[in-house]
Amino acid sequence: MVGGSIAGCAAAVAGSRAGADVTVYERSDAELQDRGFGIVIPPPLHAELVGSGYLDAGMPTAPVGTRIWLTREPGGRSARELARQPSPVTPCNWGVLWRSLRASAGDVRDVRYLRGQPVVSVGLDGAGGAVITTARGEEPYDVVVGADGHASATRQLLAPGLRPEPAPYLVWRGAIPLGALAGHPRELELLRTAWVTLGHPGGHGIFYLIPGGPQDGDGSGGEGNRLLAYAIYGRPPEGAEPGPYVHELAREHFPAAWADIVARGGRRAAVCHPVTDVRAPRVARPPLLLAGDAAGVTRPHTATGAVKALQDALCLERVLREGRQDLSAALERYADERTAAGAHLVELGRRMGRALVEETPDWPAMGQDEVDAWFRGVLAGTRHYLYEEAAATDARTDASAGTGTGAAFGR
Repeated sequence: MVGGSIAGCAAAVAGSRAGADVTVYERSDAELQDRGFGIVIPPPLHAELVGSGYLDAGMPTAPVGTRIWLTREPGGRSARELARQPSPVTPCNWGVLWRSLRASAGDVRDVRYLRGQPVVSVGLDGAGGAVITTARGEEPYDVVVGADGHASATRQLLAPGLRPEPAPYLVWRGAIPLGALAGHPRELELLRTAWVTLGHPGGHGIFYLIPGGPQDGDGSGGEGNRLLAYAIYGRPPEGAEPGPYVHELAREHFPAAWADIVARGGRRAAVCHPVTDVRAPRVARPPLLLAGDAAGVTRPHTATGAVKALQDALCLERVLREGRQDLSAALERYADERTAAGAHLVELGRRMGRALVEETPDWPAMGQDEVDAWFRGVLAGTRHYLYEEAAATDARTDASAGTGTGAAFGR
């Protein structure tokens, strides 16, 4: 495994469970638990990962079952609720999730996790195998899994010159103490049972609670140890400094309470990222295989960055178990399944980006029916775990008309 983050640790568990001897090369010599912010996982996938031993059943999560759409009241500073949709998700803390996967990789047999060991190069040995080169020398392997992130060097072996493509907008992400909600009891009450989408001209924001890490509270995973995670999408004006602009955006477009919450996080709480996407034309060519962001980066609207990495691992374990006698055929089956899944998600992410940021609707003019109909159009007959109710309604409509709904993905 080239890379020991979420994708690498999950793939390490998969390989070991399928009977392989696994070595993980992680370039960082530090613990990774403090990296990243909030992520969400589909509840059925979380249950499968716990049941199969990838995740500890005691790993803290903050599950909610509803999505609430808000916007600022026209001409005022109060919030107006547009719609509510059933949308069960299992929010996690990136660092806590990584620690759980790392512990699982350490618990299974035949996994070496080499911290502070950057891979210098990956090559082919001419006999159907691969060679990893590090500062310690060369080592041969039957399979090399590139789990080295969005700027994957391993990907260049399968798709030379392929680079992530930027979207015409940015995302600001943060995770701030729950104390930022002090004095805003209504907002806290909403977040206890729902995740919130706040529409503004030229973008939107996502807010949800996640468990904190050991450094954030009592470690129990209860409300006293939770953080408020957010992702805010938009475009800074020409000449504006991108990082701090999120506070100006919130003051100008958010309801007063939500703008105050973002401001309380402070300027250091928000990290500004470009939004990009990329997908490899094929995610495996024996003896090389890509997983996680190395295989493909989707826009974060799909909430499938970590999810896709975990799905990749489950698929890898399955094909390795089924293809013990023919390793190359097993990797080709992985490539067939995961290449198609990645292509679907990249296209969906682009559609969501256009609808939620580039061509935003007139948020204040919308209500429940308008939001439901609008997002059915965005889904365009596909299914995704964040929008099961909209997809189900669309499926019933299509069924009555005698047409299908397309493939399910995003699970």
